[in-house]
Amino acid sequence: MAKKIYFVTGTDTDAGKTLMACGLLVKAQQAGLKTAAMKPISAGCDLTDDGFRNDDAVQLQAAMTLDLPYDIVNPVAFAPPVAPHIAAMQAGKNLSVQRLGGFCRGFNMQRFEFGVIEGAGGWRVPLNPRETMADLAKELEFPVILVVGMKLGCINHALLTAEAIERDGLKLAGWIANRIDPQMSAYEENLMTLKTLISAPLLGEVPFLESVNHAAVAEYLSLEALLR
Repeated sequence: MAKKIYFVTGTDTDAGKTLMACGLLVKAQQAGLKTAAMKPISAGCDLTDDGFRNDDAVQLQAAMTLDLPYDIVNPVAFAPPVAPHIAAMQAGKNLSVQRLGGFCRGFNMQRFEFGVIEGAGGWRVPLNPRETMADLAKELEFPVILVVGMKLGCINHALLTAEAIERDGLKLAGWIANRIDPQMSAYEENLMTLKTLISAPLLGEVPFLESVNHAAVAEYLSLEALLR
């Protein structure tokens, strides 16, 4: 099959992008596909003997079938858990779409069949005073998967993000409803509203899981719309 790569974004920083991306990787592996993933930039890392390591990137590395060095999976890593452009300023570094896009193109040269590139935060998170994560996605031109963190306010966040993705000229390949608030009021009504108003296919409805693991998430996801 032709290589499939998707850019994963979320309604906000705690929507569950990494967990859903890992679930998609496991689902693809179960379908017999070679998988790979990357997180071009992370902010919020622990210093290890091997350098800075971000938990999201480590999870992606563990969930994929391809054995890639950490520096390919997460080429730009900052210690403080703040917005990427702020972490870069504090470290005296410059972030740019051109540089991050180069890392992503290098990743795309690897041999795999299904891949995900996870953004940082939401769609409009700044990289510098002129560019955002959306500009990186536009540079790459991969279809987008939107992870919606199901909680109070998610309808507005989801619809604004879906609108922005399409206005930026990219295909919204699908969305995932991730129930991050088990006490959310009118959950079913919120879900039905999103299903009605988001034109892209729903790839899965993931309930609040007491014991979180990638295989458990994969059970609630479907790749049918992505692999057609």
